[in-house]
Amino acid sequence: MVTVVKRLLVGNPLKTQQAVHERLTKKTALAVFSSDALSLTAYATEEILLVLAAAVAFGQAYAFHYVVPISIGIAVLLAIVATSYRQTIHAYPSGGGAYIVAKENLGTTPGLVAGASLLVDYVLTVSVSIAAGVAAVTSMVQGTRYAWLDEHKVFMCM
Repeated sequence: MVTVVKRLLVGNPLKTQQAVHERLTKKTALAVFSSDALSLTAYATEEILLVLAAAVAFGQAYAFHYVVPISIGIAVLLAIVATSYRQTIHAYPSGGGAYIVAKENLGTTPGLVAGASLLVDYVLTVSVSIAAGVAAVTSMVQGTRYAWLDEHKVFMCM
């Protein structure tokens, strides 16, 4: 039963000869996979400002004093992630994703956890990106003849 569900969701395994043709070039892989870290910082900043604006609206006038420390924290986190990526590239010049790095350094189970976490992360990144895009479009058309789109946000996300 598990095998049938796996085949429906993932498909049949690729033969070694086929897998060679499915690999991404370094430029394409960078464009595809680095968007994850970049989108994290973009959405995090917006959400932090929304929460702080709500705090100000409810009488917490000093809430915007936290913007600079939070922004510095985000910049430091981004620098740590970039440094970590650089170290991984130098340690694994032939290619080493989270699964390979975790498996070789921590064992099979942590490697599988890292791989599964990345799959969930990629799905959630796409979901958040789509939701943010739909929110931007529907807020842009407020007060126009397309304001009815606001009632169809879920359909637009699908």
